[in-house]
Amino acid sequence: MLQDIEHHLACPHCAGPLALDGRTLRCPAGHSFDQARQGYVSLLAAGTHTGTGDTADMVAARTDFLAAGHYLPIAEALADAAAALAPEQAADGGLVVDLGAGTGYYLAHVLGRLDGAAGAALDISKYALRRAARAHPRIGAVVCDAWRPLPLLDGCADLVLNVFAPRNGPEIRRILAPGGRLAVVAPTTRHLRELVAALGLLSVDEEKERRIDDKLGPFLTPLERTETEFTLRLSHRDAAAVVGMGPNAWHTDPTGLAAAIAALPEPVEVTGSVRLSVYG
Repeated sequence: MLQDIEHHLACPHCAGPLALDGRTLRCPAGHSFDQARQGYVSLLAAGTHTGTGDTADMVAARTDFLAAGHYLPIAEALADAAAALAPEQAADGGLVVDLGAGTGYYLAHVLGRLDGAAGAALDISKYALRRAARAHPRIGAVVCDAWRPLPLLDGCADLVLNVFAPRNGPEIRRILAPGGRLAVVAPTTRHLRELVAALGLLSVDEEKERRIDDKLGPFLTPLERTETEFTLRLSHRDAAAVVGMGPNAWHTDPTGLAAAIAALPEPVEVTGSVRLSVYG
């Protein structure tokens, strides 16, 4: 709930601390932000464009796909890492920030392993955060732009999660507490390779790991990496959902995609492959 994270939030206009007054967040300078009835609050800076956020259709596809358990190995690997990485205070009253949280699926799994920690789900899509606000009782959902100053106070986060999402190195460094860690989950070149070949989807850059390190390098140091690889058995509907829930949704023709999926065997076996990198 928003009450669990209010003392970590910062005003997007003046960077002052925010506090709840009923269902409204207020800062000492008088700026105020009303909580939506769906449970999230928008702390977008003035002039922010939200057109890059996940649409309602993308969020529905992701919700169905994740609910079926297809990416459970990723969620479990991240939760295991979080339990091993999180400082003692993160398991008892600390803060876990999920930057690009989407529906809160991964954050909810992590909080399930960190009793007492609160979770801040940050995303630019209000459609996703309507789900995230209900994904776990200790999640507070905040609409914001990952590329702008995050509406969080300095040094408030014991652990930052970043799963298939944008990474703002200087802001992550700013919000991390001393000894805090960043856990990044990114696809390897093998991720969904069968669908990439059959459906003409966007492929993963072979230099992705290096590019992530280069962008984060001035602010954070890579500490360890692990890979999780598994086999998905997808129905045609599942295959359409995994395409529709990510960046391929912006780059595929629906009619041509439907025909290509119909030509696949059912179920179709697909490789899931991600790399979990820890930075500090």
